[in-house]
Amino acid sequence: MTVIDAQGRPEAPVSGDEAAMLLGFLDFHRATFAWKVRGLDAAGLQATVGASTMTLGGMLKHLALVEVSWFSDDLFHRPVGEPWDSVDWKSDPDWEWHSSKQDTPEALIALWEREVERARALTAEALEDGGLDRVAARRWKDGRAPTLRWIVLHMIEEYARHNGHADLIRESIDGETGE
Repeated sequence: MTVIDAQGRPEAPVSGDEAAMLLGFLDFHRATFAWKVRGLDAAGLQATVGASTMTLGGMLKHLALVEVSWFSDDLFHRPVGEPWDSVDWKSDPDWEWHSSKQDTPEALIALWEREVERARALTAEALEDGGLDRVAARRWKDGRAPTLRWIVLHMIEEYARHNGHADLIRESIDGETGE
């Protein structure tokens, strides 16, 4: 039975196999991020805190890229598709952060949701083909390749870090707080 908290987040299972627990925590962090951007307009998604240029809109696009990069490109060495394929990453390695200002809130959320759903499907495929020990198709420069387990743990870390940023930005916008 999945328990949904007051913010609409599925709580990670308290027992189960390793894959269910890891994916439960990843989905909890994804849902936490969705809560932090929920209901914001374009101005809210482009708000910054202090000296940082980081915005929730940029974070939406960045996390969409991280999802598709790890689960499509690295894990399966499959094309990432648009809008990613058209980007000149050498001239602007932080394109996803900068270009979010040109996107509507609806477009940013739809892009992130699309890439999360694609990542979930690719994760399920990988679990059927080797489980958490399935080795990524793309190797790092030193010849090593992460496993699906490593990628999922890295994604939990990625979301946890950015959820901390999102907490600060959201509180500065409208005072909304919460874990």
